[in-house]
Amino acid sequence: MFQVYPIFVLIMTPERSEKLLRVLSKRQSNLTVVMENVQDPHNISAVMRTCDAVGIQDIYILNTKIPRHEKFGAKSSSSALKWLTINQFDNNEECFAALRKNYETILTTHLSSDAIGLYEIDFTKNVALVFGNEHSGVTDEVRALADGNFIIPQMGIIQSLNISVACAVSIYEASRQKTNAGHYNQISLPKDRMEILMNEWGFEDNVE
Repeated sequence: MFQVYPIFVLIMTPERSEKLLRVLSKRQSNLTVVMENVQDPHNISAVMRTCDAVGIQDIYILNTKIPRHEKFGAKSSSSALKWLTINQFDNNEECFAALRKNYETILTTHLSSDAIGLYEIDFTKNVALVFGNEHSGVTDEVRALADGNFIIPQMGIIQSLNISVACAVSIYEASRQKTNAGHYNQISLPKDRMEILMNEWGFEDNVE
């Protein structure tokens, strides 16, 4: 079952509107994060905050083994939830069907013999990154639906990171590549999507 969480509508001053329009113009339509069966709502909220910081608009939450989340940690997200589009699913196939409409490559975080390194990923293309449960990682079912696996290079004995940290490291590498490619210097979202988000964010102006 699919659910989109509505974004809160706020009345804004012209200065606030101008600032948020600048933010919206840097949103990236070709990068997203998927969190599969992540239990701690504070981890999810921390990921939301980082996604907002690097210009990700859409994130996906897939819960097939745990109940659907009703609330997220407000302090952890610092209200990032207000500005993101949250897509929740409880079915693997439905989630991946939605992802395939917008992203050509879907990679899961999984330590395997065929996993590629984070720095080998070409983030100038349409990419979705899947992060799994805090204890068991990404499920076999989801790995079978994805295009491959990736790992974050590590030098220590413990070859794992907290999900929010792993996500932050990964999407900031994506942000670095996208900055070098000039992606933040041009509007990525389609005009009709921009107008929808502007209305949801409380803008009265139209996209030029």
